[in-house]
Amino acid sequence: MMPAGTFSIPGKPVLPGQTLASGQQATLGVMGGGQLGRMFVQAAQEMGYFTAVLDPDPASPAGLVSHFHIQTPYEDEQGLAQLMQRCEAITTEFENVPSPALVTLGAHRTVAPNAKAVAIAQDRIAEKAHFVACAQGTPDSVPPAPYAAIDSAELLQAVPAELLPGVLKTARLGYDGKGQVRVKDRAELAAAWDQMGRVPCVLEKLLPLKDELSVIVARGATGQMVNLPAQRNIHRDGILAVTEVHPGNLPPALAERALRATRAIAEQLNYVGVLCVEYFVVDDGSPEGTLVVNEMAPRPHNSGHYSLNACDVSQFELQVRTMAGLPLPQPRLHSPAIMLNLLGDLWHRDSGAGGKAKAPPWLELLKLPGVHLHLYGKLSARPGRKMGHLTITGASWDTVCITALAAAELLGIDPWTPSAGAGAA
Repeated sequence: MMPAGTFSIPGKPVLPGQTLASGQQATLGVMGGGQLGRMFVQAAQEMGYFTAVLDPDPASPAGLVSHFHIQTPYEDEQGLAQLMQRCEAITTEFENVPSPALVTLGAHRTVAPNAKAVAIAQDRIAEKAHFVACAQGTPDSVPPAPYAAIDSAELLQAVPAELLPGVLKTARLGYDGKGQVRVKDRAELAAAWDQMGRVPCVLEKLLPLKDELSVIVARGATGQMVNLPAQRNIHRDGILAVTEVHPGNLPPALAERALRATRAIAEQLNYVGVLCVEYFVVDDGSPEGTLVVNEMAPRPHNSGHYSLNACDVSQFELQVRTMAGLPLPQPRLHSPAIMLNLLGDLWHRDSGAGGKAKAPPWLELLKLPGVHLHLYGKLSARPGRKMGHLTITGASWDTVCITALAAAELLGIDPWTPSAGAGAA
């Protein structure tokens, strides 16, 4: 049992730099030690908090920069007890933290987001059902693509013909394009389900897409909610490659509808924390297209990393504020921005298969104006591994585009066609 009077009253703000009755400094904790945890830790420390990370990896990026690193598995009772002893509030940096661990923590400490919200995001079947319920409950919501849940041979046989061709996705543990395969007909569907081990899956109808976007909101325990501007995203091989943010990146009505839908999803969950919801823009023949909701992430998101350099409040500061019970100011985009994901492939592009990794040309890259380099402290560069990101800001959208394309050429990243629009935010 925790000493009485050591920690703040539940619901009372945890103030930066606060010294508790025990003499301990106010400490915020995070389950998971990856790059999202690292950037959360850095934001919390900037505001004056001590931090604690629970992650089994001794070289975890977040653990390396935190005040305390608890090196245990996520469901280890002693590790969870240590985290609770250290911290007044706890968050998570990835959605696959075991939800029973969050239930245990939530019985004794403020946990944001809570175990229920994380559990829904962990399971595509539950997630789709939540999206459908939201779409039926409020005109502000956006439905998912037509889909069917498959967890038995009977449900496999009952899949409606109009869902083919489609994309078969495992219900759990799929991310960055993993755990999914396109199928054209029933034979390919059955073979793909067999290959996946007949685990629970979701079959989504394959739709003609014209764009992708995401919206990040932060909701406090009082219900106050703020948001970052809608982000236009480009994925390659299922992994986010480019994010663009500026006043003309998306049709205003489309961006506004996505924002309203994201707020509705957060409200229906009674969510506390930072939430990202991804959307597809379906090419239906209209000038703007039609929105469908794809998935949600109960945490800061890769597509929001630009906010560290282009906004006056980043997604990670919002994460700190929501869990500590602090006020939530509406973030302001002060510069148009492009974010480029830096994958481990860039370290191997000149080395060939099995060759020695070589760092990208940082000196040449950092000569470019408005370039902000963020590396995550990972000790080995592997193909597909997120090693860092690059944010390019500038006074005008045209300037940002020119610099970003020059940076991409230096790095060996394939070019893309930037969204239309010009001018500073």
